[in-house]
Amino acid sequence: MLARALPASPGVVLLLLFLAGPIGYCVWLAFTDLQLTGQAESSFVGLDNFTQAFGDADFLNAVWLTLVFTVVSSLIGQNTLGLTLAALMRRASRPVRTLTGGIVVVAWVLPEVVAGFLLYAFFRREGTLNAVLDWLQLPGQNWLFTLPILAVSFANVWRGTAFSMLVYSAALNEIPQEITEAAEVDGAGGWRRMWHITLPMIRRSIGTNLMLNTLQTLSVFGLIWVMTRGGPGNRSQTLPLYMYEQAFQNSMIGYATAVALLLLVVGSLFSLVYMRLLRTEA
Repeated sequence: MLARALPASPGVVLLLLFLAGPIGYCVWLAFTDLQLTGQAESSFVGLDNFTQAFGDADFLNAVWLTLVFTVVSSLIGQNTLGLTLAALMRRASRPVRTLTGGIVVVAWVLPEVVAGFLLYAFFRREGTLNAVLDWLQLPGQNWLFTLPILAVSFANVWRGTAFSMLVYSAALNEIPQEITEAAEVDGAGGWRRMWHITLPMIRRSIGTNLMLNTLQTLSVFGLIWVMTRGGPGNRSQTLPLYMYEQAFQNSMIGYATAVALLLLVVGSLFSLVYMRLLRTEA
């Protein structure tokens, strides 16, 4: 038994040192009043940081905006658009598939900061979107001021849809062609085939894609920071931006770490739901 475990021991040591160790240290910090500056030593404060968080209107606002951002841009936006593109590209010609796939993937491989600047230029008052609306003789507005959380949600959809498209393209290619052809012979239309055949057969891929997309979206920071910095006010301040403000602007490291643990709990709850979905697969 020892001989079998010996080859894996370096990996286990590295995981304990660089993963479990920092996580354990962060858990400890969440129960202290550690500050970035102006403090000689920290002290244990128990659940005070968590109590302070749930009593803070800005924290509750950040939780709400994080859920809106995640649902709109990940669960609905990236997931639905990725599946739609994958389904349409199966029937498209090869040049159309190559061009569409290339455009979508380019948005995905762009660095987050670069994508943020591009979408900032698109949504700003003098940006591309208002120029197009003006050309169409439609009224424009300052989208980053009037609808900031929806603007950053759209930006995340634009940047992250490629991952869902690739996942669903691979899943759709695994569906036996005979099943689809038999359904067509029986008179099943496109929507009926999608609902009764395609979606049940790629259920596992849907659950996996939703879990990965959700966890990635919960941690988005650079995209929102570049576009709005959480503003105006705190109308697009999700939990990662709220944590950054508390840790590096207000110097409250212990409190910010407690918020990070609460974000970890939110991600864990989403993961449990998706894992339950996968386990109950027929």
